[in-house]
Amino acid sequence: MSTETQSGGMTLHEAARAMGVTFSGEPVPRDRFVRAAGRRFHYLEWGEPDNPPMLLLHGYAQTCHSWDFVALATCDRFRVLSLDQRGHGDSDWAPDGDYSPDAYRTDLHAVSEALDLRDFVLMGLSMGGRNAISYAAEHSDRVRALVVVDSAPVMERAGTERMRRFVQGDDELDSVDDFVKRVQEYNPLRPASQIRGSIVHNLKQLPNGRWTWKYDKALRSPDRKLPGKDYADLLWKQVDSLDLPTLVVRGGESDMIALKTADELHRRIRNSSLATVERAGHLVMGDNPSGFEAAVRAFIAGLD
Repeated sequence: MSTETQSGGMTLHEAARAMGVTFSGEPVPRDRFVRAAGRRFHYLEWGEPDNPPMLLLHGYAQTCHSWDFVALATCDRFRVLSLDQRGHGDSDWAPDGDYSPDAYRTDLHAVSEALDLRDFVLMGLSMGGRNAISYAAEHSDRVRALVVVDSAPVMERAGTERMRRFVQGDDELDSVDDFVKRVQEYNPLRPASQIRGSIVHNLKQLPNGRWTWKYDKALRSPDRKLPGKDYADLLWKQVDSLDLPTLVVRGGESDMIALKTADELHRRIRNSSLATVERAGHLVMGDNPSGFEAAVRAFIAGLD
């Protein structure tokens, strides 16, 4: 695959260096597909196949490319697998519109079985973080360590409503630059060049020449019913059952996870630590890549 960010010819590696991400060599991901649970899933694979595995789960309305900077920084010692979850990126959509937590958890187990992932580090942001908690609680024998990024059973209403308004805006625009402007209005922590390099992987051009998001429209439908209190209660029970090395990460400027909620998550997960990444909102690893890298590297070093 190309490592161009579509921003003035700057490559992914050049963009990472500009953001303070440290890595060795010029690693390039390999596009992969795997069939699991009757569906085709796309993922990016970084690093040597014999390295210990690490599986990365993006958030709602994102893709596997959300983790590009993280993969660059960790593929020197891990086989990094960044997954497009159902309905996102280049993975199959759900023909029945099922994007429930149960469906994502079933997918995750099927993919990990198909790829024979064992003793792996599992890392997830937001929706991906909640999916990671559920999987780790039910399959702790397969997970070496867990990293939960700006995610918890309870999310802040202000942040979720702001995100809902963003994703339910016009989903067909004339150019990539129009989407860049919209994203920068939503997240002013990032420069336009970085936004363009990131979202170009989450857009596709339509036959009419316009552009739209590269995930299932059902996910941004105003009629979509979101998981409620019963799901939150179940997640807290799963949190209480966790007993494996865990890093809870929160963006210092996040409006999605309150500090008290992150503290409670840390308190209720045995053998966990809490890191706050300053100058970062909800999309922590993209808002402050070097700060996120520092927190994760310190945690990973303690696993040895």
